[in-house]
Amino acid sequence: MPRKTDGMPFELYTRPTNGEDGKPLLYVRPAAPYKRTMKDVETYSGYRGVSKGLVDIAFETFMDVCCEWLSEGYRVETPLGTFAPKIKLEGEFTDPAKVKGKNVKFAGIELLPSKRFVTMVKRKQKGFYKKESNVGNAQMHDDAFMAQALRRSLSNGFTTIGIFMAVAGLKYHSAQRYLDGLCSGEHPTLRKMKFGTTYHYFPLQK
Repeated sequence: MPRKTDGMPFELYTRPTNGEDGKPLLYVRPAAPYKRTMKDVETYSGYRGVSKGLVDIAFETFMDVCCEWLSEGYRVETPLGTFAPKIKLEGEFTDPAKVKGKNVKFAGIELLPSKRFVTMVKRKQKGFYKKESNVGNAQMHDDAFMAQALRRSLSNGFTTIGIFMAVAGLKYHSAQRYLDGLCSGEHPTLRKMKFGTTYHYFPLQK
């Protein structure tokens, strides 16, 4: 049976809770190989007979108007869905009379997708296929694999989070946590130094 290669690729990750067999329960996340940008939208729009310049103007105009309304507390309904501002209280209050404008902070923007938008995505969906990769960060429990990955990433005398995550196949924060762990404790094996905005990890001399 040929392997499915169309549709949405997904990766498996482990949850903090275990199943009946004692192993971690799994969950899935999309695993698209790269992101799409506004340039891609403009290119595709050109195939549909829409001027690239018009697409950019439309988005910029919408952002300008929408941001103005959101900053005033309005919800903005669009074909994509409803955009709404999120706000939160800074601090704990029980007396409404004590809450002032300075106690309220902007907390971001939420998008509630429209039924039409969700339905259009579902109609174009072509199924799912599993990306062949480690489940979550399961390789972190393989001491031999991690030791070898560390040696490979130190081939130039140092490593960075970006280098190590690529060699070990880890996510950013997992790679950072592993490297930082080797810099602490009673017998650290790495030392961390910052150059510009990037941390470099060097092996300690035995």
